[in-house]
Amino acid sequence: MQYVFVYGTLRAGEVNDIRHAAERHAIATPDWIGAAHVRGRLFDFGTYPGLVIDEEGVPIRGDVYRIEDALVPVLDEIEDVYPGVEGLFRAHRLHVEVEIEGRKDRIDCLIYPVAAAAVCGLPRIESGDWVTHRATRA
Repeated sequence: MQYVFVYGTLRAGEVNDIRHAAERHAIATPDWIGAAHVRGRLFDFGTYPGLVIDEEGVPIRGDVYRIEDALVPVLDEIEDVYPGVEGLFRAHRLHVEVEIEGRKDRIDCLIYPVAAAAVCGLPRIESGDWVTHRATRA
């Protein structure tokens, strides 16, 4: 078991909802741990967001799930992360602040950010929340 922070299309109700991804591959349903955030800059790639981790950035809204290890290759495939291949997203580990039953905790999580060079010229999502942004854009 491990933890993952999701901030875009893997969030509940989104196109790559992590729970549905697990179900499609007959993997145990991920356990939602709580709402969370990391500091960074979020950008609009059109049909998905990209996060640049930046301690000077704004809080980027997401969720932390506890997942079976077997789900990691499925998430890697969704994010086009393959060993030895330099792609847009990369698998990274980060301590994420998560709220659990009204108290804050820090959990080591898998996260899929993008390289800073990949966001050149893209619109920034100032709110730090992909779901809200996607629902309100024209």
